Amino acid sequence: MHEVPDSIEPLVSLNPRRRPSLRVPWPMVFAAAIALIFAVMIWFGMEVREGDGADLDREIMLAMRVPGHPEQPIGPAWLPSAVRDVTALGSSTVLTFVVAATCLFLAMRGRMRSALLVLAATILGSSAVTVVKALVARTRPDLFEKLMAEASHSFPSGHAANSAIVYLTIATLLFPVVQERSVRAFLLGAALALVGAIGVSRVYLGVHWPSDVAAGWAFGSIWALLWWQIELRVIRRAP
Repeated sequence: MHEVPDSIEPLVSLNPRRRPSLRVPWPMVFAAAIALIFAVMIWFGMEVREGDGADLDREIMLAMRVPGHPEQPIGPAWLPSAVRDVTALGSSTVLTFVVAATCLFLAMRGRMRSALLVLAATILGSSAVTVVKALVARTRPDLFEKLMAEASHSFPSGHAANSAIVYLTIATLLFPVVQERSVRAFLLGAALALVGAIGVSRVYLGVHWPSDVAAGWAFGSIWALLWWQIELRVIRRAP
């Protein structure tokens, strides 16, 4: 085997013609993922609007009512009022306050990019939910009298989707600020518990079909995860 002369080794090591590294176009990947999520949501909404899964929806809703008395919810007399308090945590008023407080906290910590990301994720996510509601136009449940009034379309559940978008996005984007793993696990667990309780409350109150809530959970969770990846791969790597 011939050895490379010493005079050539520096030329080999400094050779500018190196094989270019494979760079994934993340903005295009994320844009395609958002478009796919949007399309799947509309397709699923059209399916359930036509009656797919209607029997399961009815069974779950009736399970939350006293057998033989669908006008009466199960549980003690104070439970409906408590459930209304829980569902309010997913209202636009409360979520707007939570987002504003979080953005202010991140800005005070010098994390303006994260604050803007929270704003973009929540505003765009909420807008996407509104558009899907209008396109699918599924009517609200009519099995029994609702425990609170709602006027918008049913699919997907805005409370379930928006609460997942807001609370899960905030929990994951606070990870760089909170370094302890136990605290991170607590933030994520608390967000999941809150989102779950809000979704169940919508079915208990009779204002959403279970499939509406399931779709809202799925959309909001995937949306939050997607924007967390945007934060990891785009925002943190930016100079």
